[in-house]
Amino acid sequence: MLFDHYIAVDWAQSNMAIARMTAKSEKVDTRDVPSDIKELKVYLRNLKGRKILTIEESTTAQWLYTELKGEVDEILMCDPRRNRLLSEGPKTDKIDATKLVRLLRAGMLKKVFHTADQFIYLRKLVSGYQDCVKAGVRLKNQRSALFRAVGRAKEESALDSPAEKFVLTGLDDGICAYENQKKRYEGEFEKWRKRHALIRNLESLPGIGTIGAVKLAAAVIDARRFPTRSAFISYCGLVKHDRVSGGRSYGRKKSQYSPAMKCVFKTAALASIDDRASGPVKVYYDYLRHEKRYSDHNARHATARRIATLAWGVMKSGKKFDARRLKFNSEK
Repeated sequence: MLFDHYIAVDWAQSNMAIARMTAKSEKVDTRDVPSDIKELKVYLRNLKGRKILTIEESTTAQWLYTELKGEVDEILMCDPRRNRLLSEGPKTDKIDATKLVRLLRAGMLKKVFHTADQFIYLRKLVSGYQDCVKAGVRLKNQRSALFRAVGRAKEESALDSPAEKFVLTGLDDGICAYENQKKRYEGEFEKWRKRHALIRNLESLPGIGTIGAVKLAAAVIDARRFPTRSAFISYCGLVKHDRVSGGRSYGRKKSQYSPAMKCVFKTAALASIDDRASGPVKVYYDYLRHEKRYSDHNARHATARRIATLAWGVMKSGKKFDARRLKFNSEK
């Protein structure tokens, strides 16, 4: 799609560099001014014709996306890890914005998904929950290390040294606060579960609970943004890409993926193949282990990919998972 104006903004807390190109000219108009969202909106409104804007993904990207979405015909939040050209040669905000707008006009930017609907709240909620869990795990590991340092089991509740007692009291208070915060988040997740059929549909998948379903819904939002199953599996970090040049293989590399998504499907696979578990996923895992002679690691990884495929289908169809319609008698 052709646009009359191609605009790139290098946004910082103190200043913003703006670079603009038109469809008819190779000239780049640049300016470096103090950061002001109102002034940026005025600048965009004064441009006549179809406009596309790009900004690199950063901490402020979601806020900028929400504020500026209505001022342009299309907004593209791009992946900075792909913009290697920006790291070459001299570097200033103006130069970065100039290079960025040239990449935009050439169609060489990779889009980072953003949304301005109600799922923004859910995404922030999941992000806060993950930070809470990381902090809680760190506190519990510190407590375990404190006991291991004196040859005690972590299940014990008392230490002898006054200094160790002081540190232990602080850790126990932090862990108690963490448990309370975790319950707050889980209560909020339950409210979202009752309101949204997408989360309830994802819960019907093998090994997926409420927290996993909420994480999937927040990360994906709309499964149709993944054109193929392979694109979705790659986003989940469950596949590696071949590196081939001149007919020679240089190994395989991981894609840029969502760690939260990979964690959800790996955990779901472990829950589904437990000795006490049953159902089609367990049948599929046993088939891979005994019929196809997969190693345990490869069979678990293939099972995680299969659950991810089912999740992609559930999100696209808007229906719950129905095990009766599924046959796991081959790897296809």
